[in-house]
Amino acid sequence: MELDALILSRLQFAFVIAFHIIFPAFTIGLAAFLAVCEGLWLWTKRDVFKRLYLHWIKIFALAFAMGVVSGVVMSYQFGTNWSVFADKTGSVIGPLLGYEVLTAFFLEATFLGVMLFGWKRVGNKLHFIATCAVAIGTTISAFWILSANSWMQTPAGFAIDAETGNFYATNFWDVVFNPSFPSRYVHMMLAAFITTAAVILAAGAWQVVRHHEEEPTRWQMRMAVGTLAVLMPLQIWAGHWSGEVAHEYQPAKVAAIEGWWETSEIQPTILFGIPDEENERNIAEIAIPGTSPYLFPNAEGELKGLDAFAEEDRPPVFIVFWAFRIMVGAGMVMLALGIWGCVLWWRKRIDKPGLFHLLAIPGGALGFVAVITGWVVAEVGRQPFTVYGQLRTEDSLAPVSTGQVATSLIIFMVVYAIIFTAGTIYMARIATRGFQDDAPEPPEREHRAPGTPLGAVDDPAETGPHGRKPAE
Repeated sequence: MELDALILSRLQFAFVIAFHIIFPAFTIGLAAFLAVCEGLWLWTKRDVFKRLYLHWIKIFALAFAMGVVSGVVMSYQFGTNWSVFADKTGSVIGPLLGYEVLTAFFLEATFLGVMLFGWKRVGNKLHFIATCAVAIGTTISAFWILSANSWMQTPAGFAIDAETGNFYATNFWDVVFNPSFPSRYVHMMLAAFITTAAVILAAGAWQVVRHHEEEPTRWQMRMAVGTLAVLMPLQIWAGHWSGEVAHEYQPAKVAAIEGWWETSEIQPTILFGIPDEENERNIAEIAIPGTSPYLFPNAEGELKGLDAFAEEDRPPVFIVFWAFRIMVGAGMVMLALGIWGCVLWWRKRIDKPGLFHLLAIPGGALGFVAVITGWVVAEVGRQPFTVYGQLRTEDSLAPVSTGQVATSLIIFMVVYAIIFTAGTIYMARIATRGFQDDAPEPPEREHRAPGTPLGAVDDPAETGPHGRKPAE
């Protein structure tokens, strides 16, 4: 494979979005978790929920900041590497991204300051409203982003100008609520909640193994395993729903996911195999024959294999095939951890270190693995199109040189490796330490007598956190 400007631009976008997507996926779920904790604290007056809130809000602030930074970098690429795509589809996708800023980002930004710095500076109810507003803002943000991306998967409500070749909307509601949007939005939201639950469980398991468990540790572990046990079955259903939609609108993607090379009325479920694209077959295949009616009960006629599509219209089979199986495998492990944890909870052994806790610690990364590989299935499975069936990826590229893209890609890799690795390590340290957090006290206002010069009162910027000068 020749590393030309097209391949490098795709790699660069994939690299940047892989870093970016893990932070919104985490903050969406964590914002909801914080809202639940603060709501329980106001309802029950139990200090344990306040301690949980104050502990995890520090991690939320860091993750939110890194998500914003990586998102801005990602959006710039539409004007650099993919300016032709932006020009042709801007009148359709542009409003969706604009509404995301107007309805979600402004809401988050407005109340984020109150949420982070308003503790004991505003009333408890107002602070809870701010937390809920931020949580709602994250879900609205996901709504518009998923709508735009889903339109690229299953475009609807548009027409193409015959002279310019530009896309324009003919029915805005069809653009927003395109065929794949409902299932993909539900799938992504559940993925965010599950990802956060896996991280919270891993942090609690680490504290138990290190014998640092406290009452907040016990509560967060119970909340995490309960979330995994309840939401993972719903996620399996949502994933199946999304697969049925893809089967109707993106049959080439489904054929690559399933490893189907030949069109047939009944297809097998291939558990394992090594796709051989050159010879159009699977090597070392392990399959359950004749199970397609159970996977796609509403399918009519033949189930298309990859032979039904021209070679240049097929997605990269190996990548899509294995990314899907990694995603499903990660989900199954998280489901097992959720059920196992609930059994230990019922047997009153979830607070005692054991094999469950040792497996739950690395299991904290499985949500991110599932999110990234799920994105790979969706985006690589859409290839060779940016707008499925309408605009090819090679026709969306800006007039950039191979050297320009290679240079920027190397810079991104180095900078991201330094900044995001440091940020992730710091968040992990906060998450796994004990619960010595306490609510920040508002600074006491100093009063001066009339006529006293302003300089007679210490400048807060020159004093330490306890009112002492740095030299003290």
